[in-house]
Amino acid sequence: MAETLSVSEMLPNKFEPKRQFRWVFAIEGIDSFLMKTSARPQMNFQELAIPFINSYRYLSGRMQFQTMQITLYDPIAPSGAQQVMEWLRTHYESVSGRAGYADFYKRDIQLKMLDPIGTVVELWDIKGAMITTVNFQTLTYENESAPVTVDLTLRYDNCVLQY
Repeated sequence: MAETLSVSEMLPNKFEPKRQFRWVFAIEGIDSFLMKTSARPQMNFQELAIPFINSYRYLSGRMQFQTMQITLYDPIAPSGAQQVMEWLRTHYESVSGRAGYADFYKRDIQLKMLDPIGTVVELWDIKGAMITTVNFQTLTYENESAPVTVDLTLRYDNCVLQY
């Protein structure tokens, strides 16, 4: 039997989308205004295949948090490279060859998405982040307008979407 929809069911609801340029990324020891780009958390579930007669049944296995890519501007002052190196030295000190304790190099991070007036509308608590890759980028005489940046790959233990 045919169904007739009401006008309210056919019209879209008013909404304000989250925007890619309204966010704040907070890492202890690195100024938030140095952030150029950031990924949001990403998760991956392993599959568990269970053989059954001539086919398979699948279950969800362990969940793994993927690495997070962020890019920082590297101004003259305050130096983004220097702030990254200070964190990196808690992982490994290249002068002495000493490695650090996880308690010193793992940091908690907050990623906050904002609405048009600056209210936090999405909050990610990212726990136990550490640096896995640092790229201080290539320099060139051919591009006079591009700012210098630093790319980081972070590995973290856990993250929670608070709201």
